[in-house]
Amino acid sequence: GAQPSVRVPGFGTQLPDAVFVRSIEAGSFEQVTLRLSVLHALRELSVPVYNDARAIERSVDKAMTTFLLRQHGIPTLPTWVTERSSIASATLMRETAQGRELVAKPLFGSQGKGLRRLGGGASVPGEDEVHGVWYLQRFLDCGEGNWHDWRVLVAGGRPVAAMLRRGRSWVTNVARGARVEAVDAHGDLACLAVEATHAVGADYAGVDLMRNADGRWIVLEVNSIPAWRGLQAVAKIRIADALAGDLSARYLTRARVQRA
Repeated sequence: GAQPSVRVPGFGTQLPDAVFVRSIEAGSFEQVTLRLSVLHALRELSVPVYNDARAIERSVDKAMTTFLLRQHGIPTLPTWVTERSSIASATLMRETAQGRELVAKPLFGSQGKGLRRLGGGASVPGEDEVHGVWYLQRFLDCGEGNWHDWRVLVAGGRPVAAMLRRGRSWVTNVARGARVEAVDAHGDLACLAVEATHAVGADYAGVDLMRNADGRWIVLEVNSIPAWRGLQAVAKIRIADALAGDLSARYLTRARVQRA
C-alpha cells in the first residue's frame, strides 16, 4: 500500500531537513495530541526534531520529570503525586506537623502560574483546581525576602548560558517580575543541569536549580521549551544562534554527509 506521509505547510511534498520546536500551541486535548503526534511521525520518518515529542512529553509532565530525575540519581525535592484528595491532605498534614511547607503545582504549567504555598492550617486545592491530580512538592525556603534560584540553559551537552533570578516573592520566574543577573555555570551547577537535560532526553533545556540548607544543588524543573527573554538580557551570546548552531552541527551536517 501507499507509504504514510506528513505534509508540512510551505514544504510541498518534501519534508524539512530538521524541525526546531519552540512551542506547542495551547488547544484542546485532541489538538495538542495531534501536534505531538506530528512530531512523533516526523521522527519516525527520520526527520531530526529538536526537541522531539518524547522529550517534550517527559518534561511538560512534572510527575514524569520528577520520576526521571530520581531514576537517574539527580537530587530533587521530595514530591508526592496522587489522584486522591485524602492522600494529598494526609501528606500535607504530615509535612506541616514536622514544620515543613508544601507547594501545590499544576501537573502541566509554566512561568509560575497556579502555584500555591501550603503551610500549617492550609488545605489542599480542590479537585477542580488541580484537574483531579495533586502534585505536591516540599517547599525549599531561601529565607523571607531572599527568594532566588538559578536557570541554566543547556544545549549540545553543555551549559551555554546561566542566570541567577531574584524574585519579588517566593515565585522567582521572570514572568512574575524577577530580576536577573548573569552567572557562570561550572562545577556541580553545570553538571547537574546537563544530567537533568539528558534524563528527559532533551537536546536543549532550561534547568531550574536551588541550593538546600546544606549548600547542595537541587534540580527543581526541566523545561524543554524554555523561554529565554530574561536570560538573553544578561547573556553574552545570542541564544537563538547558539541553539541553531547546535541543531545544525548535530543533525544537519550529519544528514548532508549521509546524503553525499
